[in-house]
Amino acid sequence: MTPDARPAKGPLALSPELRQAARRIAQTEHLLVAMDFDGTISPLVDRADEARPLPRSAAAFAGLAALPRTTTALISGRALASLRAVASPPVDTLLIGSHGAEAWLGPGSAELALDEAQRRLLAEVRAVLEEIVEQAPGTLLEDKPAGVVLHTRLATDDVAEDAVAAARSVLQDRKGVFLKNGKRVLETSVVNASKGEGLTFLRQITGATAVLFAGDDVTDEDALGRLESGDVGVKVGLDFTQAEFRVEAPAHVAELLEALLQERSLVVAEEEPGTD
Repeated sequence: MTPDARPAKGPLALSPELRQAARRIAQTEHLLVAMDFDGTISPLVDRADEARPLPRSAAAFAGLAALPRTTTALISGRALASLRAVASPPVDTLLIGSHGAEAWLGPGSAELALDEAQRRLLAEVRAVLEEIVEQAPGTLLEDKPAGVVLHTRLATDDVAEDAVAAARSVLQDRKGVFLKNGKRVLETSVVNASKGEGLTFLRQITGATAVLFAGDDVTDEDALGRLESGDVGVKVGLDFTQAEFRVEAPAHVAELLEALLQERSLVVAEEEPGTD
């Protein structure tokens, strides 16, 4: 966390200020609605493959995706294949996976390709983590195209801390290996990328004139830190953040998306030919 990180403004449900921000950003020429998935659109779960979007969030997100001059995107630490499987995103939703290392921008998008040195390094990283998991009950590994994730959510606190510390002691100084802390996970990757870079990339390719981004994890701060004047950043949960606004839980994210859909729909309807 950066030294100037601070508690976000407002109460934990949708504050009047956040509702006003949603009303304001709905007026922009081209709106990009970019959301984290786990802990934001979906509640956090112990087993990653059991995550699903809250029905209200999914419905509002799909409604936004169908509007003119509105682009929806998911920016996740998950691999793209995992993200598609659990999120079932609207067909036109853009996807950033593996913390920015993977991108899907529509049919024909190029898949992530590692060179031989990166593939060898990734195998070495996995071997290190396999040894740790064998000695740490309740921990497990998740493979991604550019990395391996050490999950500790099912482990006791002391086992989780020891496992992460052991992994860091071996990998943190290894050239070409990049580590990220998350909620009960340690992300390893042989590609240096971030959600912030993913968000900036999406802004550029869509020509968005304003962005709304919401996320709950430490890695989402990379994206929140890339927001510009006129954007809206929302932190989900109680951790310190760079975001201006905060909500308590994914249920409030659903409320935010519904409010944004209502406001954006009114703006679009007013601009459609033949409407009053």
